[in-house]
Amino acid sequence: MTPRTDTTAPPGLHPEHFRHLAHEAVDLVADYLAGIAAAPVFTPMTPAERTTLMQEPLAAAGVGPEVVLERFRAAVLPHAMGNGHPRFFGWVNSPPAPIGIVADFLAAALNPSCAGGDHAAIYVERAAVRWLMELIGFPTDGSMGLLASGGSAATLIALAAARHRAATEDGWDVRREGLQRSRPPLILYVSSDGHSCIQKAAELLGLGAELIHTVDTDDDGRIDPRTLRAAVAADRAAGRRPFCVAASAGTVSTGAIDPLDALADLCAAERLWLHVDGAYGAVGAAVPSRRARYAGLARADSVALDPHKWLSVPAECGAVLVRDGRLLREAFSLVPAYLRTEPDRGFGGLPWYSEYGIQQTRGFRALKLWMTLQHLGRDGVRDLVARHLALAAPDLERLAAVELSIVCFRYAPGRLRGDHRALDALNKRVMEDVQASGRAFLTQATLGGHFALRACVLHYATTESDLAALVDVVRETGARLAAA
Repeated sequence: MTPRTDTTAPPGLHPEHFRHLAHEAVDLVADYLAGIAAAPVFTPMTPAERTTLMQEPLAAAGVGPEVVLERFRAAVLPHAMGNGHPRFFGWVNSPPAPIGIVADFLAAALNPSCAGGDHAAIYVERAAVRWLMELIGFPTDGSMGLLASGGSAATLIALAAARHRAATEDGWDVRREGLQRSRPPLILYVSSDGHSCIQKAAELLGLGAELIHTVDTDDDGRIDPRTLRAAVAADRAAGRRPFCVAASAGTVSTGAIDPLDALADLCAAERLWLHVDGAYGAVGAAVPSRRARYAGLARADSVALDPHKWLSVPAECGAVLVRDGRLLREAFSLVPAYLRTEPDRGFGGLPWYSEYGIQQTRGFRALKLWMTLQHLGRDGVRDLVARHLALAAPDLERLAAVELSIVCFRYAPGRLRGDHRALDALNKRVMEDVQASGRAFLTQATLGGHFALRACVLHYATTESDLAALVDVVRETGARLAAA
């Protein structure tokens, strides 16, 4: 390996050396982005390549940054996850918006701590989060939002606020006392298609998985309000304390949107916190023709959404929006009330973000969101989502209603119709072969106990020809495997 030649003490670089290195990196990235559509969607690593990356020892002597950059080009770049390709339809992983890539570079150059203070990053986050609220129709007056790593952290913050409100209403301090056996157990309601991060958050908050009550859904995977109302009544009669409903504005499996308006009515009547997991689907509310399906979203107590999904903001960039900003602060702040910064007094004039969530040191996530939203504009967000909704319609056997940009389907040759076990096995092999082929990439969902192929349209450059290619490779692969 080449020894370090820069005269600046590590990890610093002479400004001209840095300029040269950064230009090399920009050229590398630009070439990668320009050629990605012509490359395989996914290139599996060999066992030797995996071993080399995992077990390579750290040398005693450092090497020049050009050597490190070349190592990235040779060992990492060829084996990307695949989500940068317009024929990647797996999971809910978008490509990075190019301006977001630039924003990450600029944010790293400043490297501020966004716990709070009086510097530009704080005000950028305020603006970017407000834009998110306005895009989905969430109220801005009195509310509070902040950026987090993603939907999991956002959900944890939101449910902590819900737990705090329930305890306060019942006359006890959960932050000081913790959860006590003498208190009625707090019950959280979620559908069977609710994201696993909801259970994880409930466990971390001490609620316990046994106190998460799963609510039946209708044939389209949406929470049934009548079943939920009966469950709440039964829990109250048994001495338990219902406190929160976690609904979905776009489930990960099928993109189903729960009846949010009816759930908001129920939660208001029962004094339950309504949390909406909109990590993937909430931005669909920005499309006027789809807004009616999101009726009730504006009445939620909290919403989790991930700009790093549909908006293509580079990961990590999640957001939590809470209607009662004062309550959110009460759930997390460790600053005595008489010392707290208020908008009309104190350093910078704004409360610190660290009083509203679980992080003290916080990165400058807001810059990539702020720049991406400005680049898109309101109309750009609307058109991006609307185009994906129009594309999400491959003509194989659909296994769930298409509500957003997720389509669940399967390859079903005539001779196997009705033989679900054989179809499950066949479609699992179809998925694995399509992934390995590099021609397209899709994943799976389990619907009604059966295996479904799952395609999520999320790439800003995906076209009808890419969808046609997906359909073609599924049909070709299915026919070949079924005939074997």
